[in-house]
This record gives sequence, structure tokens and C-alpha cells, in this order.
Amino acid sequence: MCLLEAVTAWDEEGITCLTQTHRDPANPLRRQGRLAMLHACEYGAQAAAIHGGLRARAAGQTARPGYLAALRDVRWFAEDLAAVDAPLEVAARLVLGDAENCIYAIQISAAGQVLAEARITIAPQPKNGVCSCS
Repeated sequence: MCLLEAVTAWDEEGITCLTQTHRDPANPLRRQGRLAMLHACEYGAQAAAIHGGLRARAAGQTARPGYLAALRDVRWFAEDLAAVDAPLEVAARLVLGDAENCIYAIQISAAGQVLAEARITIAPQPKNGVCSCS
């Protein structure tokens, strides 16, 4: 599922993407015509994933698959993402990152108004599907 339509800017520290998929009645996250504000975190996580891929490519590498391991400090300032008329601007800023884990601050806005923000942690997918944690 790809929710983002365009990358408008990126550098080593972050990325900004645009999309209008929140208005699409066929959006796979919609339930009973609504798109919960919690789904804004998925938009932000996808921006972070694109950023990780672009950073890896710029370094001549391939990004390792990862998963959303944690959401922190989630706040939203609207009730229904599907009701937002303007395109979404999805920003992800790398707060901390190494070859294994990344923490991003994400912010989803529309028409200059912040709709949601959070911190997300992305962890690498375990090799062979087996977690090395004890």
C-alpha cells in the first residue's frame, strides 16, 4: 500500500511528501467512509521509509526492510483525515539513526494547519524472520 504521491524535498535530515490519497474513497485504511486520525502515523511512517531508502541509495546501499516498532507522543488536531479538503503535506525528520534503528519526528499538515504529529521508531526486520532478542 503506497499512500504518498510525491516527494517534494529531502536531504540527510528529513523528507517532505505530498498526497491526496486521504480523499480517495478506495483508500484501504478507510472504514465506513472515515479515515481515523491515527492513520496519519502510517502516512508519516511511509515518508520515513522513503527517506531511509533515499539515504541508503545516496550511500550506494540498499535499505534493509524494517517495521514500525513504536509510536510515541502521538497528537492529532482533527477528527477525520478523510474530511480534510487540502492535500496532505507529510514530513519526517530523522531524530536519531544508525544502521539498525531510526527514530523520526513526523508531522502531517494541510493548508498550513498541523493535523497530527508523533515520534516513530523503525527497527530492522529480523533476519530469516527470527528475532535475535533474548
